[in-house]
Amino acid sequence: MPAYSGMIRLLLVDDHALFRSGLKSVLAEAGDIEVVGEVPDGEAAIEFVRDSPPDVVLMDIKMPGIGGIEATRRILHLESGVEVIAVTALSDAPFPNRLLDAGALGYISKGCPADELFDAVRGVARGQHYVSSDVAQKLAIGNMTHRGSDSPLKQLSPREMQIMMMIVQGQGNQQISDSLFLSPKTISTYRHRLFEKLGVSNDVELTHFAIRHRLIESAL
Repeated sequence: MPAYSGMIRLLLVDDHALFRSGLKSVLAEAGDIEVVGEVPDGEAAIEFVRDSPPDVVLMDIKMPGIGGIEATRRILHLESGVEVIAVTALSDAPFPNRLLDAGALGYISKGCPADELFDAVRGVARGQHYVSSDVAQKLAIGNMTHRGSDSPLKQLSPREMQIMMMIVQGQGNQQISDSLFLSPKTISTYRHRLFEKLGVSNDVELTHFAIRHRLIESAL
């Protein structure tokens, strides 16, 4: 997929003004991302997108009112060409299926490094899914706890978990390579390592594995 051309217009949605201000300052360092608006809740985000659609919405999950998941669903129903990145605190992160089912392409934590935030925005602006590595690690730990200490997920590193999530979201080696700035050969190596560790033979079996372990509810 070709690189996104021009400035990426971004809307910040979070009920904490101080967090929005800090995030706006961080995003200004990217050079190719312009914050065109900031609003405190999902209802205001829907109105903003309806009046002046940005390229990407950075959407907090837990907010007063309808919340980030329902706001994401409604925004994407507007068919405005806007993409959504869900932002969550790791301590209470819902599984990505709720957000991906609502249509979000990205899933990152509030504590992710600035470079990873930039990568997520750029990737999602190109129509690519993105799950940050610290969220992937939280998913692995959460599922190990749910499934027991013998869960095969305990074998995966945060990066392997991240790439697994991208595979089951339907991305090929080149798309993942573009998103993570790794070579296609490296992604292919990760893919084969995942198959070996999890005892699967192909992407379909990997997706079924993800469903069984409650990472997703259905094939994407």
